[in-house]
Amino acid sequence: MSDSQELHVIFGTGPVGMTLADLLLARDKRVRLVNRSGKGQVAAGAELVAGDATQPDVVRDLCRGAAVVYHCANVAYQDQVVVMPQMQKSILAGIAGSGAKLVVMDTLYSYGKTHGQVMTETTPFAATTRKGRMRAQLAQNYLKAHQAGIVSVTLARAADFYGPRVLNSVLGDRVFPQALAGKRIQLMGNVDLPHSYSYIGDVARTLMVIGAHEQAYGRAWHVPVTPRAMSQRTMTQLIARVLGKPVCMLVFPKLAIQTFGIFDPFMREFVEMFYQYQEAQIVDASAIAHTFGIEATPVEEAIRTTLHWYETQPAP
Repeated sequence: MSDSQELHVIFGTGPVGMTLADLLLARDKRVRLVNRSGKGQVAAGAELVAGDATQPDVVRDLCRGAAVVYHCANVAYQDQVVVMPQMQKSILAGIAGSGAKLVVMDTLYSYGKTHGQVMTETTPFAATTRKGRMRAQLAQNYLKAHQAGIVSVTLARAADFYGPRVLNSVLGDRVFPQALAGKRIQLMGNVDLPHSYSYIGDVARTLMVIGAHEQAYGRAWHVPVTPRAMSQRTMTQLIARVLGKPVCMLVFPKLAIQTFGIFDPFMREFVEMFYQYQEAQIVDASAIAHTFGIEATPVEEAIRTTLHWYETQPAP
């Protein structure tokens, strides 16, 4: 089978999965996207199918003949602690022995509170939150599966996303559309603390590159981040510079999030992770740059692209 005929299977049609599909299609790969409904708009040339990633037989059927499988699927925030481990077991069982390699989208949750210290791929896991402990266990399980020869696995660990298609993020649909409309953007916590961000295009590029290189397997890699950890205020100022007009902020403290959580399951679950906006979140992504030459997209270029994407979206 030639490289152009390689089948690449992506679980999840959120911003990561969809952006990754675009990159793989541009390189003439066969791309199969999987979500629970089998519904959604995907790029021309991609196949979209329905599939439950918590069912190993389904995973096995959908991944038969795949060169690389990308686990970019997510679930409702309030269901993650229960469903994500089920999904892990199913995906590992479904592709074990198939010859397919596995690339996993990961988060910084496993590190827990770092008290402003720089996070590297060797930073010890010290999570105390439910979702943080769950993510740490998943990461350990994936690497154990690799070490045991069950599946070749590599992980991409990203900071907060921003970019086209990214809605549910601290720099998502509560920021860019409001800025474009001249309304106050909504931020949270201490907006003057250093905070790393990962542009969605760089996230997808990292997944594609580590999936293609044997030396990337058996470990986690930090996705490129903003060249220096930028505060939410600084990012707001950069958005204003690109727009050429002032952007005003509305900042929510933890108490406000707790209050919203009385009525909103997502906010209720988010409270335990609010520490990320009460201490500096600084990520070192030098390993991926030194090994594979993947550098972060310049921030103003990324912001300009993101604003353009929001501008072209149909009105709700």
